[in-house]
Amino acid sequence: MSLHKARIKAFEELLEEDVINIEKLRKLAFNGIPDDKGLRSLVWKILLLYLPHKKDEWQATLLEKRQHYKQYIDEIIVSPGGPSDHPLNISPDSSWSTYFKDNEVLLQIDKDVRRLCPDISFFQSATEFPCAEIVNSNGVKRLHKRVEQSVLKYSTLERRGLGVAKLSNEIRRSDSVNSGDYAPLNEGCEAHWEVVERMLFLYAKLNPGQGYVQGMNEIIGPIYHTFAIDPDKDYRKHAEADCFFCFTNLMAEIRDFFIRTLDESDSGINYVMGKLADIVKRNDPDVFNLLESQELRPQYYSFRWLTLLLSQEFSLPDVERIWDSMFADAERFDFLLYICCAMILLVRNELLSGDFAFNVKLLQNFPPMDVSLILNKALEISLNR
Repeated sequence: MSLHKARIKAFEELLEEDVINIEKLRKLAFNGIPDDKGLRSLVWKILLLYLPHKKDEWQATLLEKRQHYKQYIDEIIVSPGGPSDHPLNISPDSSWSTYFKDNEVLLQIDKDVRRLCPDISFFQSATEFPCAEIVNSNGVKRLHKRVEQSVLKYSTLERRGLGVAKLSNEIRRSDSVNSGDYAPLNEGCEAHWEVVERMLFLYAKLNPGQGYVQGMNEIIGPIYHTFAIDPDKDYRKHAEADCFFCFTNLMAEIRDFFIRTLDESDSGINYVMGKLADIVKRNDPDVFNLLESQELRPQYYSFRWLTLLLSQEFSLPDVERIWDSMFADAERFDFLLYICCAMILLVRNELLSGDFAFNVKLLQNFPPMDVSLILNKALEISLNR
Protein backbone atom coordinates (compact mmCIF):
# COMPACT_ATOMS: atom_id res chain seq x y z
CA MET A 1 0.00 0.00 0.00
CA SER A 2 1.34 3.44 -0.97
CA LEU A 3 1.98 6.04 1.71
CA HIS A 4 -0.80 8.21 0.28
CA LYS A 5 -3.37 5.41 0.44
CA ALA A 6 -2.19 4.52 3.94
CA ARG A 7 -2.83 8.11 5.07
CA ILE A 8 -6.31 8.08 3.55
CA LYS A 9 -7.04 4.81 5.34
CA ALA A 10 -5.78 6.23 8.65
CA PHE A 11 -8.15 9.20 8.34
CA GLU A 12 -11.08 7.01 7.34
CA GLU A 13 -10.59 4.64 10.27
CA LEU A 14 -10.37 7.55 12.71
CA LEU A 15 -13.48 9.20 11.28
CA GLU A 16 -15.47 5.97 11.47
CA GLU A 17 -15.24 5.85 15.26
CA ASP A 18 -18.37 6.73 17.24
CA VAL A 19 -16.44 9.38 19.15
CA ILE A 20 -13.69 11.18 17.25
CA ASN A 21 -10.34 11.11 19.04
CA ILE A 22 -9.51 14.75 18.54
CA GLU A 23 -5.87 14.41 19.61
CA LYS A 24 -5.22 11.68 17.05
CA LEU A 25 -7.09 13.66 14.41
CA ARG A 26 -4.97 16.74 15.10
CA LYS A 27 -1.76 14.73 14.77
CA LEU A 28 -2.89 13.26 11.47
CA ALA A 29 -4.17 16.57 10.09
CA PHE A 30 -1.03 18.42 11.17
CA ASN A 31 0.96 16.52 8.54
CA GLY A 32 -1.55 17.34 5.82
CA ILE A 33 -5.04 16.13 4.92
CA PRO A 34 -5.42 14.24 1.62
CA ASP A 35 -7.48 15.97 -1.07
CA ASP A 36 -9.34 12.71 -1.72
CA LYS A 37 -12.86 11.71 -0.65
CA GLY A 38 -13.77 15.05 0.92
CA LEU A 39 -11.49 14.38 3.87
CA ARG A 40 -10.22 17.94 4.20
CA SER A 41 -13.77 19.31 4.10
CA LEU A 42 -14.91 16.98 6.88
CA VAL A 43 -11.81 17.31 9.07
CA TRP A 44 -11.89 21.11 8.91
CA LYS A 45 -15.51 21.06 10.08
CA ILE A 46 -14.37 19.11 13.15
CA LEU A 47 -11.21 21.13 13.82
CA LEU A 48 -13.14 24.41 13.51
CA LEU A 49 -15.61 23.15 16.15
CA TYR A 50 -18.57 23.01 13.80
CA LEU A 51 -19.13 19.27 14.07
CA PRO A 52 -19.09 17.73 17.57
CA HIS A 53 -16.80 14.85 18.50
CA LYS A 54 -19.74 12.47 18.85
CA LYS A 55 -20.78 11.27 15.41
CA ASP A 56 -24.35 10.51 16.43
CA GLU A 57 -24.80 14.28 17.00
CA TRP A 58 -23.67 15.30 13.51
CA GLN A 59 -26.99 14.98 11.73
CA ALA A 60 -28.91 17.02 14.29
CA THR A 61 -26.17 19.67 14.42
CA LEU A 62 -26.07 20.06 10.65
CA LEU A 63 -29.86 20.21 10.38
CA GLU A 64 -30.12 22.89 13.08
CA LYS A 65 -27.30 25.07 11.73
CA ARG A 66 -28.47 24.86 8.13
CA GLN A 67 -32.00 25.82 9.16
CA HIS A 68 -30.62 28.78 11.10
CA TYR A 69 -28.67 29.91 8.05
CA LYS A 70 -31.71 29.64 5.79
CA GLN A 71 -33.58 31.78 8.31
CA TYR A 72 -30.78 34.41 8.22
CA ILE A 73 -31.04 34.62 4.44
CA ASP A 74 -34.82 34.96 4.58
CA GLU A 75 -34.92 37.58 7.34
CA ILE A 76 -31.93 39.70 6.29
CA ILE A 77 -31.82 39.39 2.50
CA VAL A 78 -34.99 37.89 1.01
CA SER A 79 -37.75 39.41 3.14
CA PRO A 80 -36.27 42.20 5.26
CA GLY A 81 -38.75 44.88 4.16
CA GLY A 82 -37.53 48.21 2.87
CA PRO A 83 -36.82 51.38 4.86
CA SER A 84 -40.05 52.55 6.46
CA ASP A 85 -39.38 56.08 7.67
CA HIS A 86 -38.46 59.31 5.85
CA PRO A 87 -35.17 59.26 3.86
CA LEU A 88 -34.12 62.55 5.47
CA ASN A 89 -34.68 61.32 9.02
CA ILE A 90 -31.45 62.29 10.82
CA SER A 91 -31.85 59.75 13.61
CA PRO A 92 -28.95 57.23 13.58
CA ASP A 93 -31.52 54.53 14.38
CA SER A 94 -33.72 55.28 11.37
CA SER A 95 -34.30 52.46 8.91
CA TRP A 96 -32.96 54.59 6.04
CA SER A 97 -29.77 55.29 7.99
CA THR A 98 -29.33 51.55 8.51
CA TYR A 99 -30.00 50.90 4.84
CA PHE A 100 -27.34 53.41 3.72
CA LYS A 101 -24.79 52.07 6.21
CA ASP A 102 -25.47 48.52 5.03
CA ASN A 103 -24.86 49.62 1.45
CA GLU A 104 -21.53 51.20 2.40
CA VAL A 105 -20.43 47.87 3.86
CA LEU A 106 -21.87 45.97 0.91
CA LEU A 107 -20.02 48.17 -1.58
CA GLN A 108 -16.70 47.21 0.03
CA ILE A 109 -17.62 43.52 0.20
CA ASP A 110 -18.75 43.56 -3.43
CA LYS A 111 -15.48 45.12 -4.53
CA ASP A 112 -13.39 42.59 -2.58
CA VAL A 113 -15.17 39.39 -3.55
CA ARG A 114 -15.06 40.22 -7.27
CA ARG A 115 -11.26 39.86 -7.06
CA LEU A 116 -11.04 36.74 -4.91
CA CYS A 117 -8.35 34.22 -5.96
CA PRO A 118 -7.96 35.57 -9.51
CA ASP A 119 -5.45 32.84 -10.41
CA ILE A 120 -8.21 30.23 -10.56
CA SER A 121 -11.57 30.27 -12.33
CA PHE A 122 -13.54 28.73 -9.45
CA PHE A 123 -15.06 31.88 -7.95
CA GLN A 124 -16.18 33.17 -11.36
CA SER A 125 -17.93 29.91 -12.19
CA ALA A 126 -21.54 29.02 -11.36
CA THR A 127 -22.49 27.17 -8.22
CA GLU A 128 -24.62 24.10 -8.85
CA PHE A 129 -26.78 25.06 -5.86
CA PRO A 130 -27.82 28.73 -6.26
CA CYS A 131 -30.20 30.27 -3.73
CA ALA A 132 -33.51 29.99 -5.61
CA GLU A 133 -35.28 32.80 -3.74
CA ILE A 134 -32.51 35.20 -4.75
CA VAL A 135 -31.52 34.18 -8.28
CA ASN A 136 -35.15 34.00 -9.47
CA SER A 137 -36.16 37.44 -8.20
CA ASN A 138 -35.49 39.42 -11.43
CA GLY A 139 -32.37 40.76 -9.74
CA VAL A 140 -34.29 42.43 -6.93
CA LYS A 141 -32.77 40.32 -4.13
CA ARG A 142 -29.22 40.11 -5.49
CA LEU A 143 -26.89 42.00 -3.18
CA HIS A 144 -24.65 43.37 -5.93
CA LYS A 145 -27.75 44.96 -7.52
CA ARG A 146 -28.28 47.02 -4.38
CA VAL A 147 -24.83 48.49 -4.74
CA GLU A 148 -25.09 49.11 -8.48
CA GLN A 149 -28.45 50.84 -8.05
CA SER A 150 -27.18 53.05 -5.24
CA VAL A 151 -24.24 54.18 -7.39
CA LEU A 152 -26.53 54.95 -10.33
CA LYS A 153 -29.01 56.95 -8.26
CA TYR A 154 -26.19 58.84 -6.60
CA SER A 155 -24.73 59.91 -9.95
CA THR A 156 -28.13 61.16 -11.17
CA LEU A 157 -28.60 63.23 -8.02
CA GLU A 158 -25.13 64.75 -8.30
CA ARG A 159 -25.68 65.79 -11.90
CA ARG A 160 -28.52 68.09 -10.87
CA GLY A 161 -26.45 69.81 -8.21
CA LEU A 162 -22.89 69.73 -9.48
CA GLY A 163 -23.06 69.28 -13.21
CA VAL A 164 -21.50 67.06 -15.83
CA ALA A 165 -18.01 66.83 -14.33
CA LYS A 166 -19.30 65.18 -11.17
CA LEU A 167 -21.62 62.92 -13.16
CA SER A 168 -18.69 61.68 -15.29
CA ASN A 169 -16.71 60.95 -12.16
CA GLU A 170 -19.48 58.85 -10.67
CA ILE A 171 -20.11 57.02 -13.94
CA ARG A 172 -16.48 55.94 -13.94
CA ARG A 173 -17.01 54.65 -10.44
CA SER A 174 -20.02 52.66 -11.64
CA ASP A 175 -18.10 51.23 -14.61
CA SER A 176 -15.18 50.22 -12.41
CA VAL A 177 -17.45 47.88 -10.47
CA ASN A 178 -17.43 45.53 -13.44
CA SER A 179 -14.27 46.34 -15.41
CA GLY A 180 -11.56 43.77 -14.77
CA ASP A 181 -13.58 42.16 -11.96
CA TYR A 182 -15.84 39.10 -11.85
CA ALA A 183 -19.19 39.66 -13.51
CA PRO A 184 -22.53 38.45 -12.09
CA LEU A 185 -24.25 35.60 -13.88
CA ASN A 186 -27.64 35.66 -15.57
CA GLU A 187 -31.03 35.22 -13.91
CA GLY A 188 -31.37 31.76 -12.39
CA CYS A 189 -27.61 31.31 -12.00
CA GLU A 190 -25.19 32.41 -9.31
CA ALA A 191 -21.39 32.61 -9.27
CA HIS A 192 -19.42 31.40 -6.28
CA TRP A 193 -18.22 34.94 -5.57
CA GLU A 194 -21.86 35.99 -5.14
CA VAL A 195 -22.28 33.24 -2.53
CA VAL A 196 -19.21 34.56 -0.69
CA GLU A 197 -20.63 38.09 -0.87
CA ARG A 198 -23.84 36.88 0.78
CA MET A 199 -22.00 35.11 3.60
CA LEU A 200 -19.84 38.15 4.37
CA PHE A 201 -22.82 40.51 4.34
CA LEU A 202 -24.72 38.24 6.73
CA TYR A 203 -21.66 38.02 8.97
CA ALA A 204 -21.39 41.82 9.06
CA LYS A 205 -25.09 42.18 9.90
CA LEU A 206 -24.98 39.53 12.63
CA ASN A 207 -21.75 40.87 14.16
CA PRO A 208 -22.31 44.65 14.29
CA GLY A 209 -19.60 45.14 16.90
CA GLN A 210 -17.01 44.07 14.38
CA GLY A 211 -18.74 44.22 11.02
CA TYR A 212 -16.85 43.57 7.80
CA VAL A 213 -13.16 44.37 7.55
CA GLN A 214 -11.18 44.20 4.32
CA GLY A 215 -9.34 40.90 4.15
CA MET A 216 -12.11 38.74 5.58
CA ASN A 217 -12.87 37.71 2.00
CA GLU A 218 -9.39 36.17 1.79
CA ILE A 219 -10.07 34.09 4.92
CA ILE A 220 -13.51 32.82 3.98
CA GLY A 221 -12.43 32.01 0.40
CA PRO A 222 -10.31 28.88 1.04
CA ILE A 223 -12.89 27.46 3.47
CA TYR A 224 -15.73 27.88 1.00
CA HIS A 225 -13.65 26.47 -1.86
CA THR A 226 -12.81 23.38 0.20
CA PHE A 227 -16.46 22.77 1.12
CA ALA A 228 -17.87 23.56 -2.34
CA ILE A 229 -15.72 20.93 -4.10
CA ASP A 230 -16.59 18.16 -1.64
CA PRO A 231 -17.38 14.97 -3.62
CA ASP A 232 -20.37 14.38 -1.33
CA LYS A 233 -23.33 16.07 -3.03
CA ASP A 234 -25.18 16.84 0.22
CA TYR A 235 -22.11 18.55 1.69
CA ARG A 236 -21.69 20.55 -1.54
CA LYS A 237 -25.34 21.55 -1.44
CA HIS A 238 -24.92 23.01 2.04
CA ALA A 239 -21.38 24.35 1.55
CA GLU A 240 -22.59 27.92 2.05
CA ALA A 241 -24.24 27.33 5.42
CA ASP A 242 -21.45 25.08 6.69
CA CYS A 243 -18.79 27.57 5.57
CA PHE A 244 -20.61 30.47 7.22
CA PHE A 245 -20.53 28.84 10.65
CA CYS A 246 -16.95 27.57 10.30
CA PHE A 247 -15.85 31.07 9.26
CA THR A 248 -17.75 32.54 12.20
CA ASN A 249 -15.98 30.14 14.59
CA LEU A 250 -12.61 30.95 13.06
CA MET A 251 -13.23 34.70 13.29
CA ALA A 252 -14.17 34.30 16.96
CA GLU A 253 -10.59 33.16 17.51
CA ILE A 254 -8.79 35.81 15.44
CA ARG A 255 -11.27 38.69 15.52
CA ASP A 256 -8.99 40.74 17.79
CA PHE A 257 -6.58 41.04 14.85
CA PHE A 258 -9.26 43.09 13.10
CA ILE A 259 -10.24 45.39 15.98
CA ARG A 260 -7.95 48.42 16.09
CA THR A 261 -8.71 49.32 19.70
CA LEU A 262 -7.26 45.95 20.75
CA ASP A 263 -4.02 46.28 18.75
CA GLU A 264 -1.91 46.64 21.90
CA SER A 265 -3.73 44.00 23.98
CA ASP A 266 -2.35 40.49 24.54
CA SER A 267 -4.59 39.24 21.74
CA GLY A 268 -4.08 42.23 19.42
CA ILE A 269 -2.06 42.26 16.22
CA ASN A 270 0.83 44.42 17.52
CA TYR A 271 1.40 42.05 20.43
CA VAL A 272 1.39 39.06 18.07
CA MET A 273 3.86 40.76 15.70
CA GLY A 274 6.07 41.38 18.73
CA LYS A 275 5.95 37.66 19.54
CA LEU A 276 7.05 36.89 15.98
CA ALA A 277 10.02 39.24 16.35
CA ASP A 278 10.98 37.47 19.60
CA ILE A 279 10.86 34.07 17.88
CA VAL A 280 13.09 35.34 15.06
CA LYS A 281 15.53 36.78 17.63
CA ARG A 282 15.68 33.48 19.50
CA ASN A 283 16.27 31.40 16.38
CA ASP A 284 18.49 33.68 14.29
CA PRO A 285 19.99 36.68 16.13
CA ASP A 286 21.90 37.77 13.01
CA VAL A 287 18.75 38.17 10.94
CA PHE A 288 16.94 39.83 13.84
CA ASN A 289 19.77 42.34 14.38
CA LEU A 290 19.91 43.13 10.67
CA LEU A 291 16.18 43.82 10.49
CA GLU A 292 16.47 45.97 13.61
CA SER A 293 19.44 47.93 12.23
CA GLN A 294 17.52 48.56 9.00
CA GLU A 295 14.43 49.48 11.03
CA LEU A 296 12.49 46.92 9.01
CA ARG A 297 9.64 46.48 11.46
CA PRO A 298 7.36 43.41 11.48
CA GLN A 299 4.49 45.78 10.67
CA TYR A 300 5.94 46.26 7.17
CA TYR A 301 5.52 42.63 6.16
CA SER A 302 3.97 40.39 8.83
CA PHE A 303 0.75 42.37 9.42
CA ARG A 304 -0.73 40.86 6.26
CA TRP A 305 0.82 37.44 6.92
CA LEU A 306 -0.82 37.19 10.33
CA THR A 307 -4.18 38.88 9.83
CA LEU A 308 -4.91 37.00 6.60
CA LEU A 309 -3.39 33.71 7.81
CA LEU A 310 -0.92 33.70 4.88
CA SER A 311 -3.76 33.46 2.37
CA GLN A 312 -2.15 36.17 0.19
CA GLU A 313 1.36 34.75 0.16
CA PHE A 314 0.78 31.37 -1.48
CA SER A 315 -1.37 29.64 -4.10
CA LEU A 316 -4.73 28.29 -2.94
CA PRO A 317 -3.60 24.61 -2.74
CA ASP A 318 -0.61 25.67 -0.64
CA VAL A 319 -2.80 27.84 1.60
CA GLU A 320 -5.12 24.89 2.21
CA ARG A 321 -2.14 22.68 3.06
CA ILE A 322 -0.80 25.30 5.50
CA TRP A 323 -4.22 25.62 7.09
CA ASP A 324 -4.32 21.86 7.69
CA SER A 325 -1.44 22.30 10.13
CA MET A 326 -2.70 25.60 11.47
CA PHE A 327 -6.20 24.35 12.26
CA ALA A 328 -4.71 21.20 13.82
CA ASP A 329 -2.53 23.25 16.18
CA ALA A 330 -3.79 22.63 19.70
CA GLU A 331 -2.36 26.02 20.76
CA ARG A 332 -4.41 27.68 18.00
CA PHE A 333 -2.21 29.77 15.74
CA ASP A 334 1.05 29.50 17.67
CA PHE A 335 2.17 27.43 14.71
CA LEU A 336 1.29 30.34 12.41
CA LEU A 337 4.06 32.33 14.11
CA TYR A 338 6.53 29.50 13.56
CA ILE A 339 5.57 29.35 9.88
CA CYS A 340 6.17 33.10 9.56
CA CYS A 341 9.53 32.75 11.31
CA ALA A 342 10.44 29.85 9.00
CA MET A 343 9.64 32.02 5.96
CA ILE A 344 12.07 34.67 7.20
CA LEU A 345 14.85 32.21 8.04
CA LEU A 346 14.56 30.42 4.70
CA VAL A 347 15.52 33.64 2.91
CA ARG A 348 18.17 34.64 5.47
CA ASN A 349 21.04 34.69 2.95
CA GLU A 350 19.17 37.11 0.71
CA LEU A 351 18.20 39.25 3.70
CA LEU A 352 21.76 39.40 5.08
CA SER A 353 23.10 40.62 1.75
CA GLY A 354 20.25 43.04 1.01
CA ASP A 355 19.55 46.65 1.90
CA PHE A 356 16.28 47.95 3.36
CA ALA A 357 14.56 48.45 -0.01
CA PHE A 358 15.51 44.98 -1.25
CA ASN A 359 14.54 43.26 2.00
CA VAL A 360 11.17 44.91 2.44
CA LYS A 361 10.30 44.02 -1.16
CA LEU A 362 11.47 40.43 -0.60
CA LEU A 363 9.31 39.96 2.50
CA GLN A 364 6.28 41.75 1.07
CA ASN A 365 6.47 39.61 -2.08
CA PHE A 366 7.62 36.29 -0.69
CA PRO A 367 9.28 34.17 -3.40
CA PRO A 368 7.73 30.89 -4.61
CA MET A 369 8.88 28.01 -2.44
CA ASP A 370 7.95 24.41 -1.72
CA VAL A 371 5.50 24.77 1.16
CA SER A 372 6.70 21.49 2.70
CA LEU A 373 10.13 23.10 3.25
CA ILE A 374 8.47 25.95 5.13
CA LEU A 375 6.34 23.64 7.24
CA ASN A 376 9.27 21.38 8.10
CA LYS A 377 11.34 24.40 9.13
CA ALA A 378 8.40 25.71 11.18
CA LEU A 379 8.13 22.35 12.97
CA GLU A 380 11.86 22.46 13.72
CA ILE A 381 11.49 25.96 15.19
CA SER A 382 8.48 24.90 17.28
CA LEU A 383 10.51 22.08 18.82
CA ASN A 384 13.30 24.49 19.81
CA ARG A 385 11.10 26.85 21.80
